[in-house]
Amino acid sequence: MNQDVLKQKENVVGEVKELVKGNHSFVICEYRGLTVAQMSGLRRDLSKLDAKANVYKNSLVTRAVQDEYKDLETYLSGPNLFVFLKDPTNGSLKALTKFAKRNECFKIKGGVVDGNVKDADYIKVLANLPSKEGLVSMLLSVLQAPMRGLAYSLSQVSEKK
Repeated sequence: MNQDVLKQKENVVGEVKELVKGNHSFVICEYRGLTVAQMSGLRRDLSKLDAKANVYKNSLVTRAVQDEYKDLETYLSGPNLFVFLKDPTNGSLKALTKFAKRNECFKIKGGVVDGNVKDADYIKVLANLPSKEGLVSMLLSVLQAPMRGLAYSLSQVSEKK
């Protein structure tokens, strides 16, 4: 094999390893049948959400992640788009699932979320959860509710007198 080609493949494997290390999660999607304009639009939307979408050869991705994620090989067939997410709760998973609903030929196959290999159903459920800020506000309102109820009750008692 030509040394230049071998060097390029090693660079791609190194790039994939760095993306896996630098991001908490990544999703594998089949993009067969999408137009270039649709792919460009998806990449643009994901880049706004601090996510990176790339197409790599499955064999090179397998070589890059074979030590960490052996179960991932079931998702690595056909043309795949790899979406690397710094924070899966920031709306990037929601954007992927909305795009998949609008485009029937785009399918979420599975991926890695916080170091664990997950299937497409898990990723879709995770995408439907509220964001981190939404969950924190729900928790704070639940914690605040008893105090609000007590204050309201005390104010009603004082108004009757």
